Amino acid sequence: MLLSPASTSASLPSQSFWGKFKKKDKESEFRERQAQMALARQRLLTLAYEDMETVRVLPNSFPELEAVARDWTKPPPDAIFGLRVPVEFASLHASRLVSGPYIYLTGEDSYQIAIMGVQGLRVEIVSDAPPPPDEPPPPPPPPVTEMPATFNLELVPGQHVVLETTVASADDVDMARMEDGTVVDGQFWGKLNIVHDGGTHTVDFTGTRIVNPDVPPDMLFDSRVMSKLTTAAKPSSVKCHLSILSPAQQYCDVILSVNPLWRLELTWPPAQPVNETKVKYFLRVHPGGALEHFESEMVTTSLYYEAVPDPAMVDPNDFIAPRNGYAMSFRDFVPHLMSVLDQLGMSMHARTNFINNNISAFSAHKNIAYRFLSPSKIAAAIDISVTSDPCVFTRLFLIFRGLSDDDVGLFAGAGEKEANSVNWREIVGWSENSKDTTQFRLLETSVFEVT
Repeated sequence: MLLSPASTSASLPSQSFWGKFKKKDKESEFRERQAQMALARQRLLTLAYEDMETVRVLPNSFPELEAVARDWTKPPPDAIFGLRVPVEFASLHASRLVSGPYIYLTGEDSYQIAIMGVQGLRVEIVSDAPPPPDEPPPPPPPPVTEMPATFNLELVPGQHVVLETTVASADDVDMARMEDGTVVDGQFWGKLNIVHDGGTHTVDFTGTRIVNPDVPPDMLFDSRVMSKLTTAAKPSSVKCHLSILSPAQQYCDVILSVNPLWRLELTWPPAQPVNETKVKYFLRVHPGGALEHFESEMVTTSLYYEAVPDPAMVDPNDFIAPRNGYAMSFRDFVPHLMSVLDQLGMSMHARTNFINNNISAFSAHKNIAYRFLSPSKIAAAIDISVTSDPCVFTRLFLIFRGLSDDDVGLFAGAGEKEANSVNWREIVGWSENSKDTTQFRLLETSVFEVT
């Protein structure tokens, strides 16, 4: 078998003369150079002038180094300007050739000798020029004189409108900042007043910034939220306990009728509704005070219910005033009330329960003003009827409110001394028959704190 150079190159050396004529690709050379530069470790330069320092990439030549240093310090044209390298930062070859602490860079040769074989260089600037100035502050943003505005409004429950408009400032005043530069943004809770009166059209908003981070960004104050706030701020309810004392076991109906300005909030055991202002209990009463409620199949010693008045009609200063009430400190009020309840024929057990059930509300005030309502005023709010004749009614309705030390002075002629001289039996319509065990008797105690 004959072999020739045209058919194989096995007999030629790998690095032959012919390989020198191989065409080189410029693009591949560029990529190879880039890869080598990427693999090469970048050397850093520390420039120091007085007590300031900065870090840059180490230049390849002395003119580039001098240009970087001058650009940083910006010395005047006639200022002295020099560069030096501490020997501990220069190359080993250069540090052996000098006996002083510095190598002064005077040209390309001294610079190349100083950086020979080092990975980083520290160059100190020797100059009588002032230090480089601080970076100037960024220019202030342009004033905001116009911006879009969107109002989501609920005119009536269920009817929503969206107003999309543009808000412009008067006299080109910046709407984004105050005079001291404070940015005005965030969420605000307040009142929006829109007026369309002839040719006058204005939109005024007065509000307070919401700083609570727990408030979600998409929170909307609509009629539903406002109704919940109104419910949370409703006036105190009247808390009533109704006991029935019968000489013998018998069936009876107890009917509660409230004024349209009042609303029954709670009944226990649950009463049977008759209409919007009336509820009914069907009971079997026993001697000793036990009450059987057939609908709930419960046996209890009293009926409990709460009623709430219309907030518009509750005026604490009108309900209890020096002309109709009496005021004293909390410490004097509780013993005084125990004495009044004793005058009204309540047993020690009933008096104790009455105080214990309300002591928490009483103790919340340093001073207390109070009064008892007459039977006619009680019936005007909440009326009671019983299918038993005859029946002796005893209804004790206590109204009280807390007073500050300043407000107590308004009751100068209506204190504890004056309250002790009042004939409370006559005011509440108390009868000797309420102690007659042979009578069908009804005792109601109610407490109402006006705030």
